[in-house]
Amino acid sequence: MNFEDVAAAAGKLQEAGTPVTIDTVRDALGGGSASAISRHLADWRAATAKQPEPPRAELPQNLVDELARWAQQFAEEAGSGTRDTLARHEEELDALREAGDALESERDQLQTERDELNAARDDALATVAERDEEIERLNAELRNAKQVAMDALVGKAKDQLAIEGKDAQLAELRSQIEKNVTQTAALSDARLAAEMELVGAKTARDSLEAENKDLRAQIAALRKKS
Repeated sequence: MNFEDVAAAAGKLQEAGTPVTIDTVRDALGGGSASAISRHLADWRAATAKQPEPPRAELPQNLVDELARWAQQFAEEAGSGTRDTLARHEEELDALREAGDALESERDQLQTERDELNAARDDALATVAERDEEIERLNAELRNAKQVAMDALVGKAKDQLAIEGKDAQLAELRSQIEKNVTQTAALSDARLAAEMELVGAKTARDSLEAENKDLRAQIAALRKKS
């Protein structure tokens, strides 16, 4: 949108007898920035403003001259007032345009800040999601580690029970062996004692037989003498 577009729309509105305002010009153009339309419209009004011509009258020349001078002075004074009013309006419009530009700049800044906040929020949500996944992974690893540790403890307990069972079996076997050794020793002692008694009996028998033999020999000798 440029000055020519605004000037053309304002001229058509003026020819149609429609008030030339920012809203009517915007409607005629089908949209546009209010600040830009206001700036171009002010330039158009300043360019198309006409100075009122002094009234003409059929009067004596001197009176006409006086009236002409008076009318000229009046027109200049009226034009001065109009120019002052236009200048004041222009200043007000400039202030409004500056305020509009400031508002648009502030709006753009707020939009930028909102976009940055949205981006930061998205980054934070992504970070939270990543941390949730990491926490879930660590929890799974912790559960696996606990299961492995539990299995190891159970296996160790089973091994310990097996070792203790073997120790008990060895102790029982050792006790049985010691008992058998004791019984064997007792039997050996009894057998030795029996053998010793048997040897003593044989010796006594041999001694008795020898004595009997001597007695028989003596009896036989006595018989021969008688």
